[in-house]
Formats: sequence, C-alpha cells, structure tokens
Amino acid sequence: MSARRRGARPGRALPGLAEINAMPSTFDPAWQPGAGLVVAHDVLGGVFALNGSNPREAGRPGEPGEILYFAPDALRWEALGAGHSAWLSWTLSGGLEEFYQGLRWDGWRSEVSMLNGRQGLSFFPPSWSAEARRDIPATSRRAVPMAELLDLSRDSGLQFDGADPGFLGAA
Repeated sequence: MSARRRGARPGRALPGLAEINAMPSTFDPAWQPGAGLVVAHDVLGGVFALNGSNPREAGRPGEPGEILYFAPDALRWEALGAGHSAWLSWTLSGGLEEFYQGLRWDGWRSEVSMLNGRQGLSFFPPSWSAEARRDIPATSRRAVPMAELLDLSRDSGLQFDGADPGFLGAA
C-alpha cells in the first residue's frame, strides 16, 4: 500500500531504520551496524542508538545493548541505563516530558508540527552554547534537513572537543 493511500502526506514520511542505518539494499550476512544501531532522531538533532557489542572500543559509554542518547546540547553520548524495550516503554509512557524539560518553549508543539519527517530545528545560538542553555525560548530556530543538523553536531563535537561521536544516522 502506498504512503498516499495510508494517509501520509508526501514529503513528510519518516525514514525507516534500514535507511537511517545505511543498511545494504540486499541481504548481506556480513553487515553489522558498527558502534550501534540508530533507533530514533529527535527534532533537536538528538540521536537515540542501541549500543553495539563493544561500546568502549567505539568510544561510547554504557553497556552492549543499552540505549544511548547523543545530546546535541552537550555534543556527546549519554548512557540512558535501559535496553531497547525498557526505553520504548519509557518513551510511550511519558518519559520524554521530563527528558526534554528545559529544551522546550511556549508553542514548541505547533512549531514542531510544521516539520516534515526529515527535518529538525537548527538553533541560533546553537543549543550547546551557554546562551542557549540559559534561555532556549530566546533562541532563533529554523527548519533544516536532519542530515544538515546531524552533520553540524558531529562537526561541532570534533571542533570543540576533538571527540568524534561517530555515525549519527543517515538522514
């Protein structure tokens, strides 16, 4: 069934896990997701990923199979202390309200609802800056392709910390 028939608006579809993780188009038994499997992006440019088998080797915190969050306001990975099913249950039961507290502003729902499934919000000053952390509602925001937002986060992390967060997903 086409996206149009299911009621999805053209150009607003979310990319699938295979696309986000740059999986091969034909089955390849040797393919592995590297440091981990990206399971979600948020509109801030954050990335939720399932840790791979050797997080230390990949320079990531946490244990194998644990969900991590690449925080665009900190430019680093943070272990969330839960596996995929616990994380999914937490997200569906309202856990994101507290998680994003301090990163939302009056009217955020309306602003985010205007984005398509392949866009995020670019902040100025950037969300990792001291200015933005003090007053996120006062930042200027604009819709940008998610790929641009992820590239900016990765480049900023490399420039300021010298730490490469690695693959953040193909958006």
